[in-house]
Amino acid sequence: MGQKVSPNGLRIGINKGWTSLWYSKKENFAKNIKEDNVIRNFIKKKYYACAISKVVIERTEKRIVVSIYTARPGILIGQKGAGVEALKKELAKLTNADMISINIKEIKNPDIDATLIAESIASQLEKRVHFRRAMKMAMQKAIKAGVKGIKAMVAGRLDGADIARTEHYHQGSLPLQTLRADIDYGFAEAKTTFGILGIKVWVYKGEILAKKTPVKKGEVNNVNA
Repeated sequence: MGQKVSPNGLRIGINKGWTSLWYSKKENFAKNIKEDNVIRNFIKKKYYACAISKVVIERTEKRIVVSIYTARPGILIGQKGAGVEALKKELAKLTNADMISINIKEIKNPDIDATLIAESIASQLEKRVHFRRAMKMAMQKAIKAGVKGIKAMVAGRLDGADIARTEHYHQGSLPLQTLRADIDYGFAEAKTTFGILGIKVWVYKGEILAKKTPVKKGEVNNVNA
């Protein structure tokens, strides 16, 4: 059996950050984690059409800051910010925070975001587009947008087959075990008449290298002395 590790979890603290940014007392820790999960599920489910990639939650003692990364900010914001105000009221019912702030951040190129690519493939599969066609089109768009490599995988009862199977396609380079590699990972589900299909997407955007601080000649001489 192959040992599979989440590319995001493997790189947290190296070139990826947490999606929950807060500290808490031991007795409130589990409650806050559950609350974050409820907030994310609510936003993702209700505003699925807004192409939301991720939701980052920051907490202080009495305030929650929710940053939503979306490819369609206009739909989420609404006319004169009415959508944001409505979202604040709905989140206030789910949390005990005194203040809730919402930041809408635009994803300018959704063709290279792994989560949005997976959701795009899922929506096409629900419209009965052939899975090979949907995967290859999404991969070609990503390569044209400038990514160095992409892999897409679909699992389930493909084409209504009696036995579930997995199909995947790969284009470009994809160093999954190189920690400095910027690998974006996304997952989505397509609800078809034959059952649920799972879609996974890996996108390689290049290497993230640490900036080297220049060393002056005098400092080198002092070290060697």
